[in-house]
Amino acid sequence: MDEFASIRHWTADRQSAEWQRSRGVVLGIGDDAALVDGNFSIADIKGPYEWVMAMDTMVEGVHFVDATMEEEDIGYKALAVNISDIAAMGGIPLHALVSVSVPKSFGPERMRRLYDGLYACAERYGVAVVGGDTTSSPQHLVVAVTVTGAVEAGKALRRSGAKPGDAVFLAGQPIGMSAAGLHGLFAQQESRSASGVELPAALVQAHQRPEPGVRAGRMLLRRGTCHSLNDVSDGLASEAWEIAEASGLALILHEYKLPRSGSMASYASRAAVDPLEWMLYGGEDFALLGTIAASDAEAAQAAFHAEGLPFYIIGETEAGDPGVRLIEAETERVVPLAKRGFNHFR
Repeated sequence: MDEFASIRHWTADRQSAEWQRSRGVVLGIGDDAALVDGNFSIADIKGPYEWVMAMDTMVEGVHFVDATMEEEDIGYKALAVNISDIAAMGGIPLHALVSVSVPKSFGPERMRRLYDGLYACAERYGVAVVGGDTTSSPQHLVVAVTVTGAVEAGKALRRSGAKPGDAVFLAGQPIGMSAAGLHGLFAQQESRSASGVELPAALVQAHQRPEPGVRAGRMLLRRGTCHSLNDVSDGLASEAWEIAEASGLALILHEYKLPRSGSMASYASRAAVDPLEWMLYGGEDFALLGTIAASDAEAAQAAFHAEGLPFYIIGETEAGDPGVRLIEAETERVVPLAKRGFNHFR
């Protein structure tokens, strides 16, 4: 099967032309480039809007191996992590360009399954897949996705807007679950039974099929009191540092307020791992970390809970040198948190 036949095999009849037109697509997959109507109306946005663009790459051996991800999971996650970046700006995801570099070990059917997962994510979040690129790879699979979205002009939520006295919050599933799932998947591969330690399905799901907080991002933008926002891709500590440095202040986090999954804590105990390590430094949770006016924090929490969405108030900001500190639960000591998390070049 040649390149063009492969592309048709992976993408044909996935999204109707009529549905794509609802996302402003004039011309999708099949030409030198896609065409999008620059003036199309976006249902949830009234008035002028700005484009939001994000790109992430997943590399076999770095982001996934056969022990941790099925082909469908790779495709789903490759798109989901980009959608999460749009959500972290308060935006609406719209279009995706997908580039794959395919080794011989990933034949047409394995790639078809990858696209099954990618299109499942696209359908869930209303994203039109409009093009991309396909090349061969000498050894490892590489999946690079670019997502475009839109946000009300001048309203995008940034890392740099936190103010002294804000409340610090997390919106999304409890942190540390993805790292626990990854740990368990590797343990199962190494011992075939993870030394008898059962791995909860929720932890596997958290790692393989993250859920971007698009609804949460939109709710936060509409409130008008959210001052900064970031998604937890590289770890809570790392993302908190990014807000602190971008905003020029300190974040104070309370250990006892950090959302802790019961399944994650139970698995950590059985696996003899400190769950706080996963919570602070594990990453790939894709919850939204941000700051909000303290006067609106509890009302925002109530509004989220009314919509069935998790929302946790975990700390506060204060003026001073940029940094992140943790108040320990048992000792109430205030300890600095290292600027540590996943880093490709460390």
